[in-house]
Amino acid sequence: MTGTSVRLTGISKSFLGVPVLRGVDLELAPGEVHALMGENGAGKSTLLKVLAGVHRPDEGRVEIDGVAHTFAGPADAQRAGIGIIHQEFTLLPHRSVAENVHLGREPVRRLRVDRRRMVRETGELLEWLGEDGIDPTAAVSTLPVAQRQVVEIVKALATDATVLAMDEPTAALADHEVELLYDLVRRLRERGIAILYVSHRMREVFDLSDRITVLKDGAFVVCAPTAELTSEDLVRHMVGRDLSALYPDRARPEDLGETRLRITGGGNARVRDLDLQIRAGEIVGLAGLQGSGRSAVARAVFGVEPFTTGTVELDGVARRIAGPRGAVRHGIAFVTEDRKGEGLALRQSVRDNTLLVRRSALRGARSRVAADLTALLESVEVVARGEHQEVRFLSGGNQQKVVLAKWLAVDPKVLLVDEPTRGIDVGAKQTVHQLLRALAGRGVAILMISSELPELIGMSDRILVMHEGRPAGELPAGASEAAVVGLATGHGIGEVA
Repeated sequence: MTGTSVRLTGISKSFLGVPVLRGVDLELAPGEVHALMGENGAGKSTLLKVLAGVHRPDEGRVEIDGVAHTFAGPADAQRAGIGIIHQEFTLLPHRSVAENVHLGREPVRRLRVDRRRMVRETGELLEWLGEDGIDPTAAVSTLPVAQRQVVEIVKALATDATVLAMDEPTAALADHEVELLYDLVRRLRERGIAILYVSHRMREVFDLSDRITVLKDGAFVVCAPTAELTSEDLVRHMVGRDLSALYPDRARPEDLGETRLRITGGGNARVRDLDLQIRAGEIVGLAGLQGSGRSAVARAVFGVEPFTTGTVELDGVARRIAGPRGAVRHGIAFVTEDRKGEGLALRQSVRDNTLLVRRSALRGARSRVAADLTALLESVEVVARGEHQEVRFLSGGNQQKVVLAKWLAVDPKVLLVDEPTRGIDVGAKQTVHQLLRALAGRGVAILMISSELPELIGMSDRILVMHEGRPAGELPAGASEAAVVGLATGHGIGEVA
């Protein structure tokens, strides 16, 4: 494979008369990781689809190695060496790796599919990529998520792609799998593949990219070497506000109420020796590496995997939380990290999702929330065509706001939030942060789990760090990332920064 350069010049695109891209320029060099950033609605996905031949630009020019191209469809872009890795996997889970890689392009020998050749060529691509630990004959359904992402990339490379457009490639990955993707992207860069990389995760962008282009409202804002930009610069370019605006002021100690949630000696198969208390109006951050037990704490409090030892008190009264329905009736809400798999009914409307818990868990009970659904959705700034629009058609940020609205509809006393801003843009993050702080201001006790240390530190009034299923220590507001990481990795157990 040889290196390929791409130049997009003056790309404009409108839908139904509404401009989505306005004269966007972008250059991509061989062996470069070029990050494309912007809020939801900035035009990133549309630009990727123009490059991939899904959309034809109304104006502008697409050049591959200096030659102008007009793509009639994705097949034309594919023949020009463009491959796209979508946020959602496009694999057939019950077919083998080799069958997925060659899907629609199966080699034929003597009028039959040449399976030996498919397996051989897939194995060669995996070896070229440094991923020879994946069996080409294995069913995709048997692979971990990170290896499925590899199969998506190999599928694109099998079409002789020399340019890869990657749309939120870590969205489906667990924390420990992200490093595997980092290594893969670096290997692709070393082999001369040009990568256009779309992500909301700033740390990811700074770790991997050589240059960053920012779009805002469909227009080009800036392109600069990554080394010349800071997180503050990026936020300012994307949303026109400073990074400090992402995190509202913390609660003052004198504004906190009585202890709303107290866990003493809590334990189950995943968590041991947990002592935790959260006061009314307080946001307590819960940190830890993947598998440390941080999500297990939230699931135990909510009764998904209940505590088998210890006590749970709500407003000073001991309660036995045996399941989610009981948790809801005691005023506990849980925003899961998997909003699409567990948090939403994607084919139902915004209205039905918002009222889902209220209608089921509180059936026959008197709700303490106002019946004005419109006001509730406006309070979390959901942007939709109307309350009857299916949530699958909303952006990730608006889907997350619907999940929050669903739990606000039951007026909780305790709110458990696991990765509340994963996969949403900077502007939506700010809205979620402000909403959480406003809820705390109304006396809700909040336990917030996040893998993003700047978010955890910026939002928390205190931070409890988990290590191997046990609390490793507690840190005050504003603690350093180094202090959190030290406790999370077991190097600072027993210390308080």
